[in-house]
Amino acid sequence: MSDETTSRPAPGKVSAESVTLHIEQRVRPDAVVRYEEWLRVIAAKAAEYPGHQGVHIIRPPAGHNEYSILIRFASAADAEHWTNSTDRRDLLAGIADAFEGDDQFRIEPGIEFWFTPPSSAQKKPAPWKQWLITTSVIWPLTMLIPPLFNPLFAAVPILGVWGISHGIIAATIVALVVFLIMPRYVHAVSRWLFRPAKG
Repeated sequence: MSDETTSRPAPGKVSAESVTLHIEQRVRPDAVVRYEEWLRVIAAKAAEYPGHQGVHIIRPPAGHNEYSILIRFASAADAEHWTNSTDRRDLLAGIADAFEGDDQFRIEPGIEFWFTPPSSAQKKPAPWKQWLITTSVIWPLTMLIPPLFNPLFAAVPILGVWGISHGIIAATIVALVVFLIMPRYVHAVSRWLFRPAKG
């Protein structure tokens, strides 16, 4: 399995209301090359739409043909604007013969998209695993990031005011978690994360 983040937004775009459009597409083996070229085109087109915050592509492991595409939007309305667009409909029509069945998509809130199984044959990880992964990422950042900003707050006192400083630190931590750490961390522990519990 391989994954790829095709675009990254500015940290200022991060929002607690952000959603992820999770798309699953089964590609015929003889159409993979054409599909990969099409995937680059549709990803670039989606990036032109309001609220777009990045694309994450999870490619199937050897012997499988199910792709997962995760497109982050600032709101559910922005995600629906793209899914209902003429651009997306026309692009899908041009590649429809490459699919085994229709593409499946759903809009997911919050950070749940990181814990979406790479294959429909797998189940979403247990809540305690999601909690453990998220905590193990955020915990050290809450200890490491604030001291790094002390020189800036000392040099520019207005930024160190209660509330403002918290906002700057929170935005930095969220940006690191969403765009840098979680994609790699979840991918690295995916075999454990999506392994079903023993009965």
